[in-house]
Amino acid sequence: MYRFIFSIILPASLLLMSGCKKEGQQNYVPKPKGYNRIDLPAHSYRQLPEKYPYTFQYSKYAVVEPDTFKMAGKDWIFISYPQFKANIQITYKPLGNNPALLKAFIDDSYKLASKHQIRASSIQEQRVLSKSGRTALLFRIEGDVPSPYQFYTTDSTGHFMRGAIYFPTATKNDSLAPVIDYLQADMVQLLNTLEWR
Repeated sequence: MYRFIFSIILPASLLLMSGCKKEGQQNYVPKPKGYNRIDLPAHSYRQLPEKYPYTFQYSKYAVVEPDTFKMAGKDWIFISYPQFKANIQITYKPLGNNPALLKAFIDDSYKLASKHQIRASSIQEQRVLSKSGRTALLFRIEGDVPSPYQFYTTDSTGHFMRGAIYFPTATKNDSLAPVIDYLQADMVQLLNTLEWR
């Protein structure tokens, strides 16, 4: 009889008493799955300073910094978005009316976009006509890649510009989709207001 009490009734009663909570004691439950909240400011633009051989409008929430890579050219810049930990890298190369240089720069743009094929689910090319009448080729790279949008534009005789949105983060791009769309709109504004000097 004592065995029955000690083996079944006592453990059951201890279990029931431990489930009761005292007044004022918090009840802990796991948090539901959630997503990062990203507050995006309204688009607002300002003009790039006149020290470059090109000008365009860029976001008031961005900072223009010189490109610090070892192979960077004199007029290469980062349009940095500290709030989003992202940037748009702008590379500029003068053509000097040299068709061979133009072909080499276009080939380089295709090579740089295709380097993402390993992790990309698709790469879409789109020819875009800006409001100012300039043509640009836009690469949309889908998947978990560090550069979801790239472009190049040229006047085919004197100027060549390439741009790419970069996220130096391991966050999945589906989580960054609102920021990617926001930066893509800024990139389109850049192309629509681009002028050569």
